Amino acid sequence: MAGEAGGGRPRDWLSMDETAAAFLSRSLSTRPPILLPPPLHRAPLRPGNVVEIAGPSGSGKSQLLLMSAVQCILPKEWEGVYFGGLGKAVMYIDLDCRFDVLRLAQILRKRIAACYGSVHPTNENFVTDGSKDKFHSFESTLFSDCMKRFLYVRCYNSSELVAALKSLKSQSEARSEVFGIGVYFLMLDSIGAFYWIDRALQPTRESKGKTLSFQSITETVVQEIHKFLQLQPILVLVTKAPIYGEGITTSNDFQRGSLKHMSEDSTALRYPKREEERNGSCREYMPSAWQTFVTHRIKLQDLGW
Repeated sequence: MAGEAGGGRPRDWLSMDETAAAFLSRSLSTRPPILLPPPLHRAPLRPGNVVEIAGPSGSGKSQLLLMSAVQCILPKEWEGVYFGGLGKAVMYIDLDCRFDVLRLAQILRKRIAACYGSVHPTNENFVTDGSKDKFHSFESTLFSDCMKRFLYVRCYNSSELVAALKSLKSQSEARSEVFGIGVYFLMLDSIGAFYWIDRALQPTRESKGKTLSFQSITETVVQEIHKFLQLQPILVLVTKAPIYGEGITTSNDFQRGSLKHMSEDSTALRYPKREEERNGSCREYMPSAWQTFVTHRIKLQDLGW
């Protein structure tokens, strides 16, 4: 009846627009999966995903962010040397003031040296035949080019975080005008840095009558990231430190421990009974607006090495 009212045949809606193979090819070309270091490589991450990386201090959360940032800012190929990077820009928002630029530089230089050495292996004449000077020139130029794609922002409270997210669009457009590329990775380290400060504040009312609290601040953070995702799909990587101690892994979490990765469809991490009872008192401290916003969760364990 609807087809007749519209002037077409009733079964026109059954006509095929494209095959499944064509749809899959179009989807993968529009938002191809992103190759990232372990354990992120186990998840089919694409632009638009929001990944929460949780774990105690010393589990490698910030290290994982830095390795992912290097993967993003490195080019796919440079002067005949294959790096396999994305050649995109990263916006790193430091919330706990623990960012180590020397560590970032170390990871980037090691990656450059390893890829360069695979194409130009060194020998006993590395110093005398001028190869060393050639490598230093190559490394210096590429290192400078990569660091231009790394945008660092430090925030000391939630208000500064909201302001940084509101300027994300303008920052990305400015990078795109200067370097021809916009922000592709957004990293927050770590999302719960101001939890106790925001909880200690007494709820106050803003000029528009909205109550300012930890709940409303988190909702604003989610809204600002969501607005940018609608304009420009990016991958959001966020670290989160525990507040109440270790928790129980949920069914869609990834687990890293003892150099083994739990699969995405694993049911739950089994603890001994006493430990499970102790961990059962742990609660998720982020509001529901954030919990529903996250698309992937990864839990890291401190191996105590």
